[in-house]
Amino acid sequence: MKRVQSINSTLNSHDKSPIIMSGPCSAETEEQMLATAIALKKTNKVHVLRAGIWKPRTKPGNFEGIGVDALKWLAQAKKETGLKTAVEVANTKHVVQALDHGVDVLWLGARTTVNPFSVQEIADALKGVETTVLIKNPINPDLSLWEGAIERILNSGIKNIGVIHRGFSQYGASNYRNPPNWQIPIELKRRYPELTMICDPSHICGNTEGLLNVSQHALDLNFDGVMLESHINPTAAWSDAKQQVTPTQLEELLQQLVIRTPKQMITKKTGELALLRQKINVIDDELLDALAKRMEISTQIGVVKKKQGMQILQTKRWDEILAKSILDGENKGLSKTFLINFLSAIHLESIDKQNKIMNDKTRA
Repeated sequence: MKRVQSINSTLNSHDKSPIIMSGPCSAETEEQMLATAIALKKTNKVHVLRAGIWKPRTKPGNFEGIGVDALKWLAQAKKETGLKTAVEVANTKHVVQALDHGVDVLWLGARTTVNPFSVQEIADALKGVETTVLIKNPINPDLSLWEGAIERILNSGIKNIGVIHRGFSQYGASNYRNPPNWQIPIELKRRYPELTMICDPSHICGNTEGLLNVSQHALDLNFDGVMLESHINPTAAWSDAKQQVTPTQLEELLQQLVIRTPKQMITKKTGELALLRQKINVIDDELLDALAKRMEISTQIGVVKKKQGMQILQTKRWDEILAKSILDGENKGLSKTFLINFLSAIHLESIDKQNKIMNDKTRA
């Protein structure tokens, strides 16, 4: 495993505060780009100006970015504000054009990270170049794929390297646009403790309502910073309007963040234990969410049973659940005693909820 440079000169806030990357999802016009950049500079909180120049879209016909002409706007914004700049690149041509226009940070998008051939092409284009490269997690929750992209970029000679956690695609309903699956970036941090790690709450949430909570959670997990999309007029944005905030709203959000401790280097003695405890905390949160969802369904079952005049306790059904769960659990290393106690507690809670429904005179 190659060593990651511990001090990233480009992504360094100098005063130990979180790194803040912000800017519009897409660079749309020169006026929009400059106005957003100037407003972000006035917040005195943003370190890196990000903008989408090339926009990979799921289906053709949607706005796919201005392209190379927008790099000129970004360069002008950098000149006027002094902010460092960052763009997403997906191929060799993008890399060359971005570097030719003085872009400070290149990042690989989730759709690129998922393809080792594309990552290798970009890695080959970066050989002999001194720049900062960030790698977004692949679309699917595949830690090995993410790690492989990191290794390919490291093999190109790039030392200033980091990652962006933007969540993972999931089929079905979710509270997130891209569920964070926090245990995956935590494990990546355990393997690469010196890796600069940025969270992208905008793409995790897909809206503005959850940005503060996700940003705070990331910082509590010792992320180095956040990337938040900001637009001078989000309602008129050409892409991802629902997840962008104005520079003023961004400043208000950042002021609410609680920075619990200064960023410290993780040592081998304390870092591994801390990361493992973080993984437990994340899994515990997921367990509670899963249990809450299960109880919601138990409540719905109670309503159905009441309508149909059924008894709450269905002994045969419970015996089937218990037998299957014990077998599955033992195959996963869980003891039979633990499984019986745990599952029985869940079952009793479910019965209690259904009993309340059965005896609720206000329900039909």
